[in-house]
Amino acid sequence: MNAVPEAGEEPRVLPYSRGGPTVLRILLGAQLRRLRRAKGISPDDAGHIIRASHAKISRLELGRVSFKERDVADLLTMYGLTDPQERAILLTLAREANTPGWWHKYSDLLPNWFEVYVGLEEAAAVIRSYEVQFVHGLLQTPDYARAVIRLGHEDSPDEEIDRRVALRVARQKRLEGSEAVKLWSVVDEAALRRPLGGREVMRGQVEHLLEMTRNPNVTLQIVGFDRGGHAAAGGPFTILRFDERELPDVVYLEQLTSALYLEKPEEVDRYMQVMNTLCVEARPVTQTAAFLEDVLRSL
Repeated sequence: MNAVPEAGEEPRVLPYSRGGPTVLRILLGAQLRRLRRAKGISPDDAGHIIRASHAKISRLELGRVSFKERDVADLLTMYGLTDPQERAILLTLAREANTPGWWHKYSDLLPNWFEVYVGLEEAAAVIRSYEVQFVHGLLQTPDYARAVIRLGHEDSPDEEIDRRVALRVARQKRLEGSEAVKLWSVVDEAALRRPLGGREVMRGQVEHLLEMTRNPNVTLQIVGFDRGGHAAAGGPFTILRFDERELPDVVYLEQLTSALYLEKPEEVDRYMQVMNTLCVEARPVTQTAAFLEDVLRSL
């Protein structure tokens, strides 16, 4: 459902259920991009009207930065949107897009590139991931999460580590309730055989995975060592899908100090093909519990 109505439709506010400011920024950015293109206005010309660069317009239209209400108003005028009711809908969206999400209290710990991911994760209806080194964050126990976090923050004080663990646990609420996300995680056997945090921590993690396989919103598959090479030779990735048709699928590729977000249909389609192939190459879902029990016996 569009925030800006089609010809002959009554204006209406776009409904949304989750995701907070991240989703609102993406939705508003998409509307502004449609309006700009419909008028044949270049990003450079649009940037000039709000005293910004081509790159700033691109970031606004992708929902990567916050909006100033004055800038949105100036762009709407430039794009010829003069109807007071239609403008009011988008300006309200701009204000609400600047409202902090629940994760804002952790903003001192979150780099901008990962804060975007948390917002997308909060809004996603389906998350599909391939993991090589670690269990997916939404499936980690607090002890296992602490061991993972320590790897990248070995000099951080305990209080900071505790808050990082608390953030990861808070994200896991997406697997609960009537609007729970559907998580389909394909995990390399190496992530389960490496006793991260020690044997007791790893036993607790594998036992938790066994419990999570009984969650109807969670699908877990293992790519065994016996597969040799496989389709995802390039490394781990995550695909986020949304109920709102205005939101494109997003491929998330995390790097050491940054991340890539791919949204072009041809790029997303390629990763979706790889994911589908991985799910065929991995052990069937019906074998996951037995495989985890075997891992437990080895610990």
